[in-house]
Amino acid sequence: MTAGEEEAAPKGIDVATPHIARIYDYWLGGKDNFASDRAAAEQVMLATPTIKPGVTANRAFLSRAVRSMVGEGVTQFLDIGTGIPTANNTHMVAQAAAPESRVVYADNDPIVLAHARALLSGVTAPTSFVDADLRDTGRILEEAAGLLDFERPVGLLLIAVLHCIPDDDDPQGLIGTLLDALAPGSFLAITHPGIDQLPERMSAAEDALTKAMGFRVTFRTRDGVEAFFSGLDLLEPGVVPVQDWRPDADATPSATTGMWGGVARKK
Repeated sequence: MTAGEEEAAPKGIDVATPHIARIYDYWLGGKDNFASDRAAAEQVMLATPTIKPGVTANRAFLSRAVRSMVGEGVTQFLDIGTGIPTANNTHMVAQAAAPESRVVYADNDPIVLAHARALLSGVTAPTSFVDADLRDTGRILEEAAGLLDFERPVGLLLIAVLHCIPDDDDPQGLIGTLLDALAPGSFLAITHPGIDQLPERMSAAEDALTKAMGFRVTFRTRDGVEAFFSGLDLLEPGVVPVQDWRPDADATPSATTGMWGGVARKK
């Protein structure tokens, strides 16, 4: 951390401790990160070079998943763990396909909140932000209901966030609580670091990210990610590497990214 960064940081933000949203921002080529975040990001990249292309492919998956949901008639989205706003945000993708789309973002990082408020101040379409952790499902649902109509289908996006929720915090239960509030015909999209993609490298990346973050992150297997979709109708091609989920026709073949992704419909 430099003196200039410390002075420029919004009040109340701990710039000495790496945060996953700012680490992702660095991997995506953003500027909303600090020395601690960059150091942590570089440590993980040393452990496995697949991380950075994986993050890029992850963002592309988000766009394809949102467009697919709009194609199924969904015009409401709840994006939890959204991270620092960057190109092709959920509301941009959704509203480009269906201008009436409503989007609620949720994240618990003050710098994400600050950027989201600035971003959304210039957006005329119905979009809002909830300052909450994924574990606080009650608050997320209560505040999201101010914009979203839970009597109609919603696209629930959990993109690269569940690895921050250890098994002890019951991620399956959190997903279940969120889905129970949503109407039939809603969709769930998940991406997740895969411990069984390039196991040695991903295991090293998991350890490096855990050390950098100061809390345990959990990379999961394909079966572990697929279990999050239990009770839902998993769309083709199922849980696959993110770059292989309904790739665009002109997409160039991608190297292994270390990320699983899938989309399912609530019955």
